[in-house]
This record gives sequence, structure tokens and C-alpha cells, in this order.
Amino acid sequence: MIYVYAISSLEHNYIYVGQTKDIEERIRRHNKGREKTTRHYLPFKLIYHEVCKDRKEARIREKYWKSGIGKEKLRSLRDQT
Repeated sequence: MIYVYAISSLEHNYIYVGQTKDIEERIRRHNKGREKTTRHYLPFKLIYHEVCKDRKEARIREKYWKSGIGKEKLRSLRDQT
């Protein structure tokens, strides 16, 4: 089981999309500054996640959420909370 997730910076206009097997640990790592790509945008909140059966499916979904249409939907989700 692989999670595709999106987190949003609470202080910057930044959304990160990724995939992991352990979503709770991964978000902890982002919020502790242990991930180079997100370190400068702390802190984060989880705005979306979905479960995929394998890495291949997760990669397809991750690419969708990183696309223009996917990012627009994520911005909409972020703004609803």
C-alpha cells in the first residue's frame, strides 16, 4: 500500500506532492525540516491523501496531482480549510 499525499505550507504559497509507505512519519519528517525540498517552507498541514495498490499506480496519481489541473484542485482543497 502506497500513499500519495499533498501538504501545504502554512506560511507560504507552496504545495508539495509526494508518495510514501508511512504517511505519518513522512509528514513528521517534512515538519522537522528533514526533507531538503520542503525545508524552507515549514510548517505544513496535510491537505490530501489517497491509497494506491502499488508504486506504479502511485506514480501515475502523483504525476496527476503535480499537473496544472491537479494543482488547481489541491489549491481549492487548501482554501476550503
